Amino acid sequence: MQKAPIRDYRDLIAWQKAMDLAVACEKVCVELPARASSLVTQIRRAAVSIPANIAEGNGRFSRPDYLKHLSIANGSVRELESHLEFAKRAYGRTEAIEASLKLALEVCKLLAGLVRALRGKKKPQ
Repeated sequence: MQKAPIRDYRDLIAWQKAMDLAVACEKVCVELPARASSLVTQIRRAAVSIPANIAEGNGRFSRPDYLKHLSIANGSVRELESHLEFAKRAYGRTEAIEASLKLALEVCKLLAGLVRALRGKKKPQ
């Protein structure tokens, strides 16, 4: 079976899963109490930053720039995981939080694979 070519960032599974993660985090934000408004802001900011940095890196003209943005995206995933863990400890475990944490781990693995692939290529995707 032949893989479909990567034409732009929307074809990247890492970007697709990162978008799924951002949507899942929105569900977390809706469930959190009003008193957690600053945490909600941080979760939303970190969650949307992940696919945005994957897309921005893909649009760059150099592999080092692409890798830098993937590194930023990975850092945002780790930041998001910390916010979600805090939410779980402070406000209680929910299915939305657990689903988001599971997706975050998947996105981290996909980002690591994308970085490995880029480091082994002569031209950026």
